[in-house]
Amino acid sequence: MVVDVNGTFNTSNIMRSYMMDRTKEAGATNMISEALVPHLVKIAHEAAEASSTSPPSTLLMENGTRCDEQILNYGNVEKVFIGGILTMLTLFTICGNLLVVISVCFVKKLRQPSNYLIVSLAVADLSIAVAVMPFVSITDLIGGQWVFGQVFCNVFIAMDVMCCTASIMTLCVISIDRYLGITKPLTYPVRQNGRCMAKMVVLVWLLSASITLPPVFGWAQNVNDNSVCLISQDFGYTIYSTAVAFYIPMSVMLFMYYRIYRAAKLSAAKHTITGFPRVGEEEVRVGEKAESVEEEESVYCVSAALRLQREVEECTRISRLTRSNRRNISIFKREQKAAATLGIVVGAFTVCWMPFFLLSTARPFICRVECPSCVPLWVERTLLWLGYANSLINPFIYAFFNRDLRTTYSNLLRCRYRNINRKLSAVGMHEALKLVEKPDSLA
Repeated sequence: MVVDVNGTFNTSNIMRSYMMDRTKEAGATNMISEALVPHLVKIAHEAAEASSTSPPSTLLMENGTRCDEQILNYGNVEKVFIGGILTMLTLFTICGNLLVVISVCFVKKLRQPSNYLIVSLAVADLSIAVAVMPFVSITDLIGGQWVFGQVFCNVFIAMDVMCCTASIMTLCVISIDRYLGITKPLTYPVRQNGRCMAKMVVLVWLLSASITLPPVFGWAQNVNDNSVCLISQDFGYTIYSTAVAFYIPMSVMLFMYYRIYRAAKLSAAKHTITGFPRVGEEEVRVGEKAESVEEEESVYCVSAALRLQREVEECTRISRLTRSNRRNISIFKREQKAAATLGIVVGAFTVCWMPFFLLSTARPFICRVECPSCVPLWVERTLLWLGYANSLINPFIYAFFNRDLRTTYSNLLRCRYRNINRKLSAVGMHEALKLVEKPDSLA
């Protein structure tokens, strides 16, 4: 406090003292700022460089734990190599399944109710190749981050789940169809009409939609943010979806394969034990007896007539047995072919999809709900593409075991569009004549 000699306050002196104090404080503050600012800028610059060069970034969760957001970093050479492989896989899948659809739709002989399921399988696999694989390829090539937005993420997951499930369940229905065709060859083809096959196809797609729709209507929300697009990790939904989409169809396919394999094995054992009559030996014996009858005709007319009648009856019986044996051999070979086809289909399906579904089932239990990306991203992507490869394999498996499809593929790839139906009929007639002329070759 400043007072004059008269005991009154000197206002000007007070103001001068206050301004001098503020100037000293401001100078000290400026000195501190000039000393700290360069250090703070350096620290911020180093932190920015570290965050841009390190592949994984960490996210702080509500409970204080950290979750790694995985990013795959590829060099230019790796991107070209991986992109080439994924592009070829996608294009071959499109071409193979498109050939199946074109063949069955435009070739009259293939336009049968039994092939409706094959077309449904090809449509499901074709949808995977067109609507799913390209977006997965782009996501993988840019490091695994989803860049197509939150709205399209839900659409993408719905298409992926529905098409993959439809493909798997169609394989299951095909195995049931093959089993019934082998075990009930007389009654099942009568029921195997176009309406029945169409109902089975519709049922497959409705069951596939039953897995797709729950997340849309709010039962289980998908993991969907700016960089991650993942199907819901809800425990109940995971058990339901994996059971309906994979475990139940796989169990049915394995059971059908076991039954067909058992029927083929029993048929082979039966043929091995009983054998088939040697028609050539019977004809020689009949001819010898006929010659002996002709030599003694003048003496034993009545006896010869009875013998001839007996030989005619025996020839008729042998002819009947030959036709029956030919039919049995045909059924036996059909059982063997069905067992081989279904065995390869089941084996390819199991190898392609089982690793991915085992991972999908285990992930909600081994990962936290707030951190669903605990599985290494490269493992998840490899198993996913292994499952997609099943859509590439399917059309070639059925073409390998179906002569008509093979012939149609060959003609279409060679641009020989004319008279495909006539060529298939000629091939079928040629095979039928071979069976009639050389029945012993079937044994």
